[in-house]
Amino acid sequence: MPATKHTARKRFGQNFLTDARIVDRIIATIAPKKNDNLLEIGPGKGAMTLPLLEELNQLHVIEIDTDLIALLQSFGKENLIIHQGDALKFDVSKLPTPLRVVGNLPYNISSPILFHLLNNREYIQDMIFMLQKEVVERMVASNGNKTYGRLSVMIQAFFEVEMIFVVPPESFEPAPKVDSAIVYLKPLEKNLIDDITVFEKIVKASFAQRRKTLRNCLKSLLTQEQTSIDLSQRAEMLSVNEFITLTSDYEKQH
Repeated sequence: MPATKHTARKRFGQNFLTDARIVDRIIATIAPKKNDNLLEIGPGKGAMTLPLLEELNQLHVIEIDTDLIALLQSFGKENLIIHQGDALKFDVSKLPTPLRVVGNLPYNISSPILFHLLNNREYIQDMIFMLQKEVVERMVASNGNKTYGRLSVMIQAFFEVEMIFVVPPESFEPAPKVDSAIVYLKPLEKNLIDDITVFEKIVKASFAQRRKTLRNCLKSLLTQEQTSIDLSQRAEMLSVNEFITLTSDYEKQH
């Protein structure tokens, strides 16, 4: 086994998974098949990479840290294809599709990565990530819940989303100060949104001031006369479908 001496770098948000039982559970959740087109984001020291390589004909990984790339190369695995760079700028359309995307995402850039992949969802079969538990709770929250917000609506409008299990801090080196969780995402078969930019604009404006009613939050975009949705409510009361309705009502006016 190659030496794995590497100090976690704060600027890359590195926390390395070291608990073999958790790794086994994640691999079982992914359930890789030989011919799957798998991309791992941020393979780190290879805790998930090595067991995945045993199951797959080929595994693509993207890693930003050059020291870790040297470590991954030292595994000497012919079926490992390493891409050096920033996952936020990575063009997933260049890889074989449909793509399964997995990874222990750095806490500091988890939301931007999710939005980047959301914009590339036509290439994606499914995604399994380890994220901060609080982020996963926001992703799966339903309306009327105080954790329900912009992230919940944006993710649920395009994906089936499910929290699979919680991972405690002691499973990592260094141990983060919070719990993590495994989340499963699968693009919805039917897309009800024509223009994601407009949808995002409506959702963002709606949640910009959570304590205010939609009438106040959306006053520069929509009036009550222009929509069937009751704008005297706060954003957190609306279902994802009601946000889709708001968006189509806005589009009719513009």
